[in-house]
Amino acid sequence: MSEHTTQKKTMMKIEVDASDLTPQQVRLIKSINTMLHHVLITENEEEYFEGSAEFMRMCASIIKQARFTEQLKGKDNIPYAQQALEYSMDVLNEYITNAKVVSYDN
Repeated sequence: MSEHTTQKKTMMKIEVDASDLTPQQVRLIKSINTMLHHVLITENEEEYFEGSAEFMRMCASIIKQARFTEQLKGKDNIPYAQQALEYSMDVLNEYITNAKVVSYDN
C-alpha cells in the first residue's frame, strides 16, 4: 500500500468567488484543481509528466481568459495575454535554471 493511501484522509475545501467569472472560467478552475490533485498523487511517471504539462496548459488558458485582456481587446492591439504568458515563462525558466523552489510554508 502506498504512503498516501495509509494516511488519514482529509478534505481541503477551496472556495472561489465565482460571481464575476464566466461558466467556462469556472469549469477551467475546477479542471485545474482536479489536474493538480492528480499530478500530486500519481505514482505513474507518464501521468506525472503528461499531467504536469496539461496543468500548465490549463493555467495558460485561464490567463488568456482573464478579464484584464477582455477589457483592452481592440483598443491598442497589445497582446497582453501573450505578453503575460511570455513573462511568466521567463520567470519560470529563471527559477528552473537557478534551481529555485518557491515555498509558501510558514
